[in-house]
Amino acid sequence: MGVLTDAIESYNAEKKQRVPAEILATMAQATEDLIESGIANRALKSGDTIPDFELADQHGRLRRMSDYLSASRVVLNIYRGGWCPYCNMEMRALHDVLPEIEAHGARLIGLAPETPDRALETMQRHQIGIDILSDRGNGVSEKLGLVFELPEALRAIYRKIGIDLPAYNGDDSFRLPLPAIYILDRDGTVLFDFVNADYTKRLEPAEILARLAAL
Repeated sequence: MGVLTDAIESYNAEKKQRVPAEILATMAQATEDLIESGIANRALKSGDTIPDFELADQHGRLRRMSDYLSASRVVLNIYRGGWCPYCNMEMRALHDVLPEIEAHGARLIGLAPETPDRALETMQRHQIGIDILSDRGNGVSEKLGLVFELPEALRAIYRKIGIDLPAYNGDDSFRLPLPAIYILDRDGTVLFDFVNADYTKRLEPAEILARLAAL
């Protein structure tokens, strides 16, 4: 096991005790349906080239991926939003290894459909000094093959537990990206990918460091 995996398993055990069984079953079925859709197999993969794009960061400044890549390799963390506990656990774990990522000559960048002000809240909450790009409308994640529409059954659950996706994302589309990690070479080539349709499964930061060290 790893630090992030242990944190997720502990959270899952606590969630099982706290959340009604019928809600857990609905969540599990939605995840299974997404896995069976094959969406992860259609996402950007190692050997592909990421399309260039420009998005606002958490301060509203426009940032272009090719500018980041002109300076260093990039570890791109695509997450669902600061409302997602699994994304928050992942962000904290990445924060803990940020010096090592940078020591390997790479830059960590976040990308999510949340608005710039929400992205700023995410950054401040985790006290992590990285750029978080606001992919409002999921335009970039859609090009990467990561976007799906949240089923109505989950929308009702999210509303019930106080997760207001339209407020976070600035639209009412209820579309989200699969969480993903991409290690990008300076020419935009994907050197490593981790994409899983089960949002509770995340890549250990130690694996990212091992991949960077092997390059």
